[in-house]
Amino acid sequence: MKLKICGMKYPENILEVGTLLPDYMGFIFWEKSARYCNGNVPELIKTIKKVGVFVNQNQEEILEKVEKFNLQAVQLHGEESVEFCSELKEKLPKKIEIIKVFSADENFDFEIIKPFENVCDYFLFDTKGKLPGGNGTTFDWSILKKYNSKKPFFLSGGIGMNELKAIEEISKTKLPIYAVDVNSKFEIEPGLKNKNLLSNFKRKFDVANF
Repeated sequence: MKLKICGMKYPENILEVGTLLPDYMGFIFWEKSARYCNGNVPELIKTIKKVGVFVNQNQEEILEKVEKFNLQAVQLHGEESVEFCSELKEKLPKKIEIIKVFSADENFDFEIIKPFENVCDYFLFDTKGKLPGGNGTTFDWSILKKYNSKKPFFLSGGIGMNELKAIEEISKTKLPIYAVDVNSKFEIEPGLKNKNLLSNFKRKFDVANF
């Protein structure tokens, strides 16, 4: 199982957290976010995939950020349509991954994800809340029993140290969980991550070898 650290904002902190060698690092390019990344994204070791997070933004802006920051993945966190994802996929270099986000609660209808299977590389399930992401709460993972796709997905939403046991349990299922996405539970302030806490989490995460 891969690890994604999202909501990175400050260049020094980005480099500091980069020494932990997460598989993915996310940068939010949505201006209304408290974690809006409007500065420089420093070069990272090539094993870390840089993810640009976008919310209902136009394709031109997404493509510009992909080129400017040498992104390896695009995370669509809004209400982007199947057509939008398909068009974007055509315009992006083949190697760029598309992650489509769905906000989940107990009423989530998994049928809505089916049309996206051919236009995205991964899905991401986050907690449905007031904001598109970074709400700091987990959703009831038992609803994932209804997951009816073979598409690998990221598990997100308020994941912290206390969720390690739950990750271990859900990893025993046949669900195609590709990665765990962490953010707000490891922050000193929005966008500024606590490296020591992340290091402790990653060490236990790696040892568990989900």
